[in-house]
Amino acid sequence: MNGPSETDPLRARLQQLEKQAELGGGADRIAKQHEAGKLTARERIDLLLDPGSFTEMDKFVTHRSSDFGMGDKKIPGDGVVTGYGTVEGRQVFLFAQDFTVFGGSLSGAYAQKICKIMDLAMRVGAPVIGLNDSGGARIQEGVESLAGYADIFVRNTLASGVVPQISLILGPCAGGAVYSPAITDFIMMVKDTSYMFITGPDVIKTVTHQEVSKEELGGALTHNQKSGVAHFAAENEQAALAMTRELLSYLPSNNQEDPPSQPSEDDPFRADESLKTVVPNNPNKPYDMKEIIHAIVDDGHFFEVQEHYAKNMVVGFARMNGRSVGFVANQPAVLAGCVDIDASVKAARFVRFCDCFNIPIVTLVDVPGFLPGTDQEWGGIITHGAKLLYAFAESTVPKVTVITRKAYGGAYDVMASKHIRADINFAWPTAEIAVMGPEGAVNIIFRDELKKAPDAAVERARLVNDYREKFANPFKAAELGYIDEVIRPEDTRARVIRALEMLKNKRQENPPRKHGNIPL
Repeated sequence: MNGPSETDPLRARLQQLEKQAELGGGADRIAKQHEAGKLTARERIDLLLDPGSFTEMDKFVTHRSSDFGMGDKKIPGDGVVTGYGTVEGRQVFLFAQDFTVFGGSLSGAYAQKICKIMDLAMRVGAPVIGLNDSGGARIQEGVESLAGYADIFVRNTLASGVVPQISLILGPCAGGAVYSPAITDFIMMVKDTSYMFITGPDVIKTVTHQEVSKEELGGALTHNQKSGVAHFAAENEQAALAMTRELLSYLPSNNQEDPPSQPSEDDPFRADESLKTVVPNNPNKPYDMKEIIHAIVDDGHFFEVQEHYAKNMVVGFARMNGRSVGFVANQPAVLAGCVDIDASVKAARFVRFCDCFNIPIVTLVDVPGFLPGTDQEWGGIITHGAKLLYAFAESTVPKVTVITRKAYGGAYDVMASKHIRADINFAWPTAEIAVMGPEGAVNIIFRDELKKAPDAAVERARLVNDYREKFANPFKAAELGYIDEVIRPEDTRARVIRALEMLKNKRQENPPRKHGNIPL
């Protein structure tokens, strides 16, 4: 056995390397990070994971470059902290880019560290979380750093639909670096301190002569409100990390598991009297669909996704009788609940995520149709609307649909109708299921009669009322079996929970194929 005199120098060296790695770019750069309103990589890990659960890997890895004086600039860890730990006792893998070391820039060795933990995550079936804060590719390494990005992109792609992937943008994320988060399932940004863009303000000014700030070009609100690239905008890093923990609570660890359940004291058969009056008597008057969601889910808690983008469509997670459920809902308070390009893509992406990870989907419908106009048609509403249709039709998870008011035209079909393989379809008595609204239908069907009528206004009102009684209600659809049950609004929670309980062992498979060709 080796005596203490032989091991002490090795132990001292270990301690020195550990201290050097944990100090990153040094006290001065850590201070600058804090001055910029940002946490360090290790502080972020401590807030994200359960206390004491983090196990670090590749702590002493350094870059292999000797060009441009880099041979004398080596810091253990090389600018990224990688490893695994737990969130609420469930295993996750993560990498945290360290802006204090070479500006968080990615080297070949750095990329290998990330690839290693992604490979492990796939092997054991656990989520991958990326904490991004990097100046981009390490220019001194040239193509090796570009190759490193591509190695990561491939793993993001292969992990898609196998394990959940979550990206937090906690500083700069520019150039090719943005494509890794873009492939992941959810992107979380922080107001005022994080940004994403392919080309920065300086390049844009040089090439196009446009002047724009980093925040305006690619800040958290820009990507949450305008582009739809990001899914969440947090007030600060602490809030972003807390939101990530909550998001994970709705998700299974991988595509072979069911989502986690949490016990709830909220009565699954609770009736909510407020739902009797939530839909106005005037069919053209708006109301907030989120009121219905909050009324029927456990404890009234709804975790909304992409809250600031395409507000005419609402998506997000909640629990019903303790089980994780994905909600997709038209929002009549915005654009009358019409489906447009942005809403189609937002909902389609969310539906496909839920289907990947065995999360049942509840769809609440109040849709007068697709948004009309040249901008929509020229922008490709046909292709983009087909994405939502495709996503619902392709999905095999339990699907429960509730029509609260309007379900007109092709939008009725697309919003998880019985015809595209929804399992249980409910309607409230206020539901209007028809090719179009009564006024439009009468104007087309009775065009000639109205021209000849002595009092066209009176005759039109009579015909509209007659059409509404015949078609603008749920009973014709119920007669045909397209609606399984017309339910009282106050019983919605109980009926949906019973349907989901009945469907929990659902088994459905699509035809064997390499993959479908979704209209991208």
